[in-house]
Amino acid sequence: MPEAAAPVGARRWAARAEAALGAAVEAAAAVLVAVETAVLLAGVVARYVFHSSLVWSDELASILFLWLAMLGAVVAFRRGEHMRMTALATRAPAGLRALLEALAVAAPILFLVLLLPHAIEFAEEESFVVTPALELPGSWRASALPVGMGLMLLVAAVRLLRVAGIGRAVASLAVVGAVAAVFWWAGPALKPLGNLNLLIFFVGLVAAMVLAGVPIAFCFGLATIGYLALTTRVPVMVVVGRMDEGMSHLILLAVPLFIFLGSLIEMTGMARAMIVFLANLLGHVRGGLSYVLVGAMYLVSGISGAKAADMAAVAPVLFPEMRERGEKPGELVALLAATGAQTETVPPSLVLITIGSVTGVSIGALFTGGLLPGAVLAVVLCLVARWRARGRDVAGLRRPGGREILRSLAIAIPALALPFLIRAAVVEGVATATEVSTIGIAYAVVIGLLVYRQFDWRRLGPILVETASLSGAILLIIGAATGMAWALTQSGFSRDLAAAMAALPGGQAGFLAVSILAFVILGSVLEGIPAIVLFGPLLFPIARDMGVHEVHYAMVVILSMGIGLFAPPFGVGYYAACAISRISPDEGMRPIWGYMLALLAGIVVIAAVPWISIGFL
Repeated sequence: MPEAAAPVGARRWAARAEAALGAAVEAAAAVLVAVETAVLLAGVVARYVFHSSLVWSDELASILFLWLAMLGAVVAFRRGEHMRMTALATRAPAGLRALLEALAVAAPILFLVLLLPHAIEFAEEESFVVTPALELPGSWRASALPVGMGLMLLVAAVRLLRVAGIGRAVASLAVVGAVAAVFWWAGPALKPLGNLNLLIFFVGLVAAMVLAGVPIAFCFGLATIGYLALTTRVPVMVVVGRMDEGMSHLILLAVPLFIFLGSLIEMTGMARAMIVFLANLLGHVRGGLSYVLVGAMYLVSGISGAKAADMAAVAPVLFPEMRERGEKPGELVALLAATGAQTETVPPSLVLITIGSVTGVSIGALFTGGLLPGAVLAVVLCLVARWRARGRDVAGLRRPGGREILRSLAIAIPALALPFLIRAAVVEGVATATEVSTIGIAYAVVIGLLVYRQFDWRRLGPILVETASLSGAILLIIGAATGMAWALTQSGFSRDLAAAMAALPGGQAGFLAVSILAFVILGSVLEGIPAIVLFGPLLFPIARDMGVHEVHYAMVVILSMGIGLFAPPFGVGYYAACAISRISPDEGMRPIWGYMLALLAGIVVIAAVPWISIGFL
């Protein structure tokens, strides 16, 4: 075989191997999503309808959940869907960009190679633990970690060969190995530096990897392993234990289930029914469809909890009509991204669920407290949209008659009822914040089949796979960030941070102002969930000590991160909005800043008036 043909043949083999392995893992992950839904729903029905608890349901759900998280992470790795910052890598010259893409796979390979033996050891030790209800060895659950890491390692190796070719794959592995060797050689010199190592590993190394486009979960993981292995006597297996703890909170089961629910809302036509009603109600007034966009995102966010699903449900329905009415593409994507930031606190937001799981704040209280701050920011965005539409001619717009509005309302009522059903089920004690999503899923299936009759069985499999992929990406970040947060806490950093924050001038006001600024920056670099997992356990105790209500503080930091997440040039949420809208990011760069400044002003009001967040608790 000629030398030039060898890389082509290697890539073809790699593509076939990756496709076969990926199909098997995707099928298993999709089945796990369906089984988890069925198990939790069975527990709700048994307890509420038959007044008999299934004592084994939560235990089985916990075992399967870790498997779902790890297999979902494998699927996300194969699809290139792990969260990472690509703003700089995409602007690099072609040759450097290709090398950075290879490094984004090679660095996770190093993480997996370093951690896999410890994951195996951890699973072996868990075999001595027996579950109380099913009486199964703990290794049945813990084995998900080494199996998932092993599969991810295989996928990563094949993916690196496929996307980079043999030459660039070897070069990227050599670069990663050389950097690791330099750190290992410098280990004896690093130990005497004390907490200065926190800056080296958790600021310098993490920042370098994030900017290079390495997935965030692996940035956290590599920095934590390097810090513990080279500067402390703590065994690296602790990282596996912390990851297991971070990914195993049963409350986090709400993440895949609400993602699944959001996709069902879009597929069954429920989201479209709500949007059509709002358009008939407000579409004829000046800037009316902008109000509809803001309101639709608020309603849909209250159902799906996933911003990508929210935007994908709303934009294709509204944007064609808004274009016909003369809206500029840049204005459309700017408002869509702004509404993504505005609705970060609307329950059942995945960030709310995450913040509750890592800080111990009541999920029910967060769900209640998040409604009004989102509504306040909705009003702020509508005011900006109204001002920008002040000179627009609306004389030619058709005003729907009362009968048409009532008809669209009648069609939308089954969809509009879902957010109230979810909230009522939690408040009345029918289901927990984790289980309530299964009620929503059952409701969406029934309404889709019997009322809207748009349930497409062919899309169910891909939706389950997408759910597992996004869930795995989120949960792996939570696991890695939990390990990193533990290392920071053990170093004494949390005490130093608490002392520094307590010494800020201005008391509560100064603390909230610094928190807003810090989380805007963190949201643009780390995204909401990893930033919350990393800094929530550190800052929430400080907020309590300073007399700031936990729910109030949660609203402030979540909305601040939303601005960072959806503001260009680094906010990945903005680029997601552009991709969903099929609008160039350049077109929205200028108009979005008016909306972002308005949101910032709204957050200042929310921070200054705690009642907005806690008035209904």
